[in-house]
Amino acid sequence: MILYGKNMSKHQRVGYKRVSSVDQNTARQLDGLELDRVFEDKASGKDTNRPALLDAIKYLREGDTLIVHSMDRLARNTEDLLRIVRELNDKGASVEFVKERLTFSGNGADPMAQLMMTMLGGFAQFERSIILERQREGIAVAKSNGAYKGRKPALTAEQVAQLTARATAGEKKAFLAREFGISRETLYRYLKA
Repeated sequence: MILYGKNMSKHQRVGYKRVSSVDQNTARQLDGLELDRVFEDKASGKDTNRPALLDAIKYLREGDTLIVHSMDRLARNTEDLLRIVRELNDKGASVEFVKERLTFSGNGADPMAQLMMTMLGGFAQFERSIILERQREGIAVAKSNGAYKGRKPALTAEQVAQLTARATAGEKKAFLAREFGISRETLYRYLKA
């Protein structure tokens, strides 16, 4: 989603914000920075197939700077992080990470900055892997103790019946998903069941 734009000057400062879910807030990211345009995703960082990220990459031109709060907002694994930065640098655009205080420019490689990005990206990827491992272990222990019941259903049986009837009657699925407060993926799961 494109939030706002200012002028179309020669070199722009373009912000990118990302949170993992729609109920999270991006307000603290890039707060107080003067930006010409901001792109925002409310999607997982597990891959780079995010609409606003793809739009931002297309939008950036030679001399522009992409400004991101931190490396983990741009990518969750080192390979994606390095690829995105390299792709933007090849276009002549710079990438600035506010939290890490690092900027990667398209006008020449800084070996020390490259090393720092690779190491910090690796640590973020490692941290994410450890979190997921602990989560899986916790679920396994809870299941063995009979305490894990799984995720609470998003809709009641009555709501599922209403949803199914309205979808069968031809109502638009995107509208139904918004009305019931669920994602389209969840809607399709209910319709398949």
